[in-house]
Amino acid sequence: MKILSVVGARPQFVKLAPIAKAMEGAAEHVIVHTGQHYDELMSDVFFRDLGIPAPDVNLGVGSGKHGAQTGTMLAGLEEVLEAQRPDCVLVYGDTNSTLAAALAAVKIHVPVAHLEAGLRSFNRRMPEEHNRVLTDHAADLLLAPTQVAVDHLATEGLADRTVLVGDVMTDVLHAVRDRLTAAEPALPEGLTAGGYYVSTIHRPDNTDDPERLGAIVSSLAALDRPVLLLAHPRLADLAQRHGIALEQGAIRVSAPLAYPQLVDAARNAAGVVTDSGGLQKEAFLLRVPCTTIRPETEWVETVDLGWNVLVSEDLSTLTATVQRPAPAPTDATPYGDGHAAERTVAALEDAFAPVSR
Repeated sequence: MKILSVVGARPQFVKLAPIAKAMEGAAEHVIVHTGQHYDELMSDVFFRDLGIPAPDVNLGVGSGKHGAQTGTMLAGLEEVLEAQRPDCVLVYGDTNSTLAAALAAVKIHVPVAHLEAGLRSFNRRMPEEHNRVLTDHAADLLLAPTQVAVDHLATEGLADRTVLVGDVMTDVLHAVRDRLTAAEPALPEGLTAGGYYVSTIHRPDNTDDPERLGAIVSSLAALDRPVLLLAHPRLADLAQRHGIALEQGAIRVSAPLAYPQLVDAARNAAGVVTDSGGLQKEAFLLRVPCTTIRPETEWVETVDLGWNVLVSEDLSTLTATVQRPAPAPTDATPYGDGHAAERTVAALEDAFAPVSR
């Protein structure tokens, strides 16, 4: 059986790691990197740190407007699929790479499986929401991470294509956490365990409006502990254009961290402040309080269990929310047991393995 994985952005590389491991000896696995994230820190270093095989194909698309970027990927992926002729295409998450790969495959009648299917923010302003909904309705197999995601897919009439496999991010986070616990690496200079916050801000709704971004930065700067702000290149560029100094008050600006270093920084933090989807869930898995600067979240379990609080309209509450007491402990495992990748490969084999003659 030949499975072709398409990835292109930082969160997808993390999801790919346990899948690539589970594929070993089970299927021929072709990895295609669209190049949506193309600099070393956002791409190459993830493959090295997580032990992912080098991509078989790199389209080198780079950044650009949504339509142009997706269109360039679509053209390149169609050629790759025609050359590789896989039994199925596996797409990950909700990026432009995800949607482009799904469209390229269905147009030439190659089956598609969507890992992390069924997540919904119900916010149609988010490009990711369009990507995930369109991909789910195009795909032949929907690999859902949670029961909530399964329920969303059933509501949309997609129950017969859905398999609950768990969340592969749980697989990789558990493995990285265990390695970090054994190695006990040093924290960034000047930071002590429990004595700082970690923050990432990158979504257009938070960065494109100078007034809103300024309010977020001011709230972070007023916190009672140092804030390790991991500044995505897009954030740094927009802050400079808006005339907003990121390095102010409690804020310490850093480049984005490689995944193991990010997990280490988060697990030792007093709290996480983010608008990222993945980091909300990682904070929960590490049992670190999270404040999410968005009006909604795909990971509703983190909110329901008290480990994540959403702040959006009234940013004046952000500082106090971040400094809130830790919630009650929980043993809940809504994101699985760390074996989602194995279930994913088994589901792919059941659905798409060629029938022996």
